[in-house]
Amino acid sequence: MTWKQKGIKHDAKHGQLRLSKGWNLKDGRSDFILAEYETRPDVEVENIQQVRAVWNGDEWELHLVCKKEIPVGDAPGDNTAGIDLGISNYLAIDYEDGPSELYPGNTLKEDKHYFTREEYQTEGENGPSKRALKARRKLSRRKDHFLHTLSKHIVERCVEKGVGNIAVGDLSDIREDENGDSRNWGQSGNKKLHGWEFDRFVRLLEYKAEEHGILVDRVDEGNTSKTCSCCGQIRDGNRVERGLYVCSSCETTMNADVNGAVNIRRKITQSPPTGDMSNGWLAQPGVLLFDRESGRFTPRERGDCKP
Repeated sequence: MTWKQKGIKHDAKHGQLRLSKGWNLKDGRSDFILAEYETRPDVEVENIQQVRAVWNGDEWELHLVCKKEIPVGDAPGDNTAGIDLGISNYLAIDYEDGPSELYPGNTLKEDKHYFTREEYQTEGENGPSKRALKARRKLSRRKDHFLHTLSKHIVERCVEKGVGNIAVGDLSDIREDENGDSRNWGQSGNKKLHGWEFDRFVRLLEYKAEEHGILVDRVDEGNTSKTCSCCGQIRDGNRVERGLYVCSSCETTMNADVNGAVNIRRKITQSPPTGDMSNGWLAQPGVLLFDRESGRFTPRERGDCKP
């Protein structure tokens, strides 16, 4: 249940909320729900936009949605970065002056598979059982935490690298074709695609980046996965596998997702490639995995391949 501003009266002095019951449920003009709350000393409740009543499985909780003005700082630098959103790898990011990075979405895939199975296996005759609803809520919380942590981590990395502008692929039409019909990516592709929330991630990235003065541009992804970021050749067959791009013209071999991220970055900058990129940042990007225990992204350990 959600109360909007017209149905909320806030008494900040006494830590109380008066929530309207709605015109059709009131016994009189003064009929309302009175709720008291307590906060930490460093938290100030003001500019309440909504109040939500949420059942956590044991009791009802009131969630207060407040509007807070965040001061915008100066951009940390003039460098640019490009983000390619994908299905197998959640995203690849290329920095104008630094190594590229991959962020696999294995954690989201595992959670989606496990909790969806839990939900359907415990489906009741009259709708979802308590166990099914609990699994659904837990999956939602885990997805929220992953997306918030990822967007925050990306912004922090951009601040470290002096990035003032991020280009991210616009996937608003990925689920529909030019006629408005649903695209068919195959059974496996459709399952993976609908598990991602591309637009939500970009919105989180935009407001977290704005706090640091970083601008996020949504750019057209047209031909970014087919174009060689080194010589500019456009050819479908260059992407020989999901994660491998081999240019038939200049013979550059590189990671396909990072190649797309470079092309997306160049939508907002004209900086040329630096050196032999096939043997460096494009071919061997760093991989950062989500650690459930710490709730952070950490570099994947590289094994020693020496005999």
